Amino acid sequence: MSQNHIETLVNNVNGVYSSNPNPSFGRDSHVQQVASGRHPASACKINTDKATWNVRILHKKGKLENVIKEMDKIKLNILGLAEVRWTGAVCMKLGSKTLIYSGGHTHERGFGILFDVTTAKSLGSWCPISGRVVVAKFVAKPLNLVIIQVYTLTSDNEDIEEEKFYEEIEKAKDYLKSQDIIIVMGDFNAKVRDERVEDVVGLSGIRIVNERGSKLIE
Repeated sequence: MSQNHIETLVNNVNGVYSSNPNPSFGRDSHVQQVASGRHPASACKINTDKATWNVRILHKKGKLENVIKEMDKIKLNILGLAEVRWTGAVCMKLGSKTLIYSGGHTHERGFGILFDVTTAKSLGSWCPISGRVVVAKFVAKPLNLVIIQVYTLTSDNEDIEEEKFYEEIEKAKDYLKSQDIIIVMGDFNAKVRDERVEDVVGLSGIRIVNERGSKLIE
């Protein structure tokens, strides 16, 4: 979990959230704009605490409620979710939380971003790039904050799938400006050693590394 001090533009009224129950993935992905209301936004300083969690099937009864409780318990503003296993793509309100979700056409994979009411008011747009990559852009000062939430599975065609996965992350950057603050987080199914690698890897890894870990470092 990391903590950032940013000045987020918060609107005085509730935003109107758009959803797309039948999204098109890959090249045909579209940016979902979020209406910010009639009043101009006002600036508010917040401490943004972020984390990512592989929840392993969120449609089980009571699982979503437990995730929200844990989010509140450790006082997170933004929580990335992996292996949700819902279908479609949608932005929905869940009480005091808002969930951006992107999944395929079957109950496999699927991931999302869950955020609190203050962060939700600064949501500018979001875009499901594929069933493995989703982008959310938050209006902030002096620079906008962009979250790229990812999730990749191991597969029989691991090399091919891995290349496609990193191509989708690069495609996500097409929606961004060079001055945006970009955070890529999620489940890469990667293992890295507990050895420092320049500014890429710290000392909090494990003693083994797999091929996906090497690719992630590259």
